Amino acid sequence: MQQKDFVHRADRGRQETHVRLFLGSFSCTKKPTSAFVVAVSARLNWDFVFVSTQSGREAEGSDRCMGQTSSQVDRMTSPVSVIVVGAGCRGEIYSQFASVHPDRMKVVAVADPRKFARTKLQKQHKITDENTFEDWHCMVEREKFADAVLVCTPDRLHKEPAVAFAKKGYHVLLEKPMATTAEDCTEIVEACTQSGVMLSVGHVLRYDPVIRKIKELIDAGAVGDVIHIQHLEPVGFYHFAHSFVRGNWRNEAESSFALLAKSCHDIDLIHHWAGARRCVKVSSFGSVSHFRKEHKPTGAADRCLDCSVERDCPYSARKIYLDRVKQGNTGWPVSVICPDSFPDIESVTEALRTGPYGRCVYECDNDVCSNQVVNMEFEGGLTASFTMVAFTEEICKRKTTICGSKGELSYDGHVIHVFDFLTQRSTKHTASSDSLKHFGMGGHGGADYHLIEAFISAVANNDPSRIRSGPEETLQSHLMVFEAERSRLEGRVVYCGDAKHS
Repeated sequence: MQQKDFVHRADRGRQETHVRLFLGSFSCTKKPTSAFVVAVSARLNWDFVFVSTQSGREAEGSDRCMGQTSSQVDRMTSPVSVIVVGAGCRGEIYSQFASVHPDRMKVVAVADPRKFARTKLQKQHKITDENTFEDWHCMVEREKFADAVLVCTPDRLHKEPAVAFAKKGYHVLLEKPMATTAEDCTEIVEACTQSGVMLSVGHVLRYDPVIRKIKELIDAGAVGDVIHIQHLEPVGFYHFAHSFVRGNWRNEAESSFALLAKSCHDIDLIHHWAGARRCVKVSSFGSVSHFRKEHKPTGAADRCLDCSVERDCPYSARKIYLDRVKQGNTGWPVSVICPDSFPDIESVTEALRTGPYGRCVYECDNDVCSNQVVNMEFEGGLTASFTMVAFTEEICKRKTTICGSKGELSYDGHVIHVFDFLTQRSTKHTASSDSLKHFGMGGHGGADYHLIEAFISAVANNDPSRIRSGPEETLQSHLMVFEAERSRLEGRVVYCGDAKHS
């Protein structure tokens, strides 16, 4: 009879007892897995070490039968301890994994100069006062006291903490983009490599189950040799107005250019789908359209709450924020505009009267592209075209067409279809996500959950292969973004990595 041995230690008396579970004795059709025993032992308050008579491959298959991915059973007997640097929207989202899986991750420290955001995260995760900081520099001055760090600061403040914590020996999850210059991106990768720590970049789309399915189909030869890739990012009319006209990413000097801030993970996907083929040249065009002073309607005020023509404006701050909170919606984007309090009718009204999100979209200091195209040529003749546009109904529901020698793959933001040239039949492909959306981790199609889950699993198992957005490939796709923006600014084709053409 096949069996697994578990050694557990009961809290009462702390005496070791060997408990043998005979798998054949279970009446269920699926054999119990290590994840199952973790849950049972947690109920019984056991600490245990798992010894399996199965091979690693067999054990992994059993976990999948039970609806668990292999990464969900970690080797570490205690949760991965993490520090959060930047307690804003992204820092809070990634931190929620600790609430969903307290046995796998524990937030032990937070740093943020904003008292409300800092205190909110401190209360959520019961962080001690001595581990709550206004300035992250105070953390790195101490001896290393956690396994990993989540760097979720504003774009221009990524490099310094990422490098400092890497040199201190912390594994790093770094929100995208890596940094705002090619030199800083390279320095981050070098610091992590030389320090022997893992780096995961917040390219969440790599972790979207449907996007991953596209890569699997390409690698399986579903369309033959990939000849051309078309990829569209429809940002969404009010999303762009919120983030890139009124919000944190509106001005390049304060954050970064739009292609880097919004679409670096789209360029990364194209680079990923191209496989081993290197991008050899790139061109790009784009501008700030519509959201300019000359397009301001006659009679419009500088603020939406004072505007006589606001009812006829689709970008009205009253519509985007105040009407939502009146309907009980206090999530994104409403949650962003009240940095010092929870959003309600009073606080949102005050924010619109005095803060940046109440401004007329035609009177802002925005200078980042609202529409941009990037054309790429890869080794072997593969071509690719990317479009980012603000003026769409759908919010970030990417659309992709991949043309190959044997078929065409199309993705409409929901499902994948592959048309086979030989049979002239179309096959539908889907992929399910086991992310816990009711815990608020369903962002980016559940990819937020899968990204942090992969990072925590990689740290727990000392296995960087579980990270889908590691240092070298991520650096290469970032360099493509910088070259594309250089092409737009200089009005010419840029030859990637070729100094004689630069």
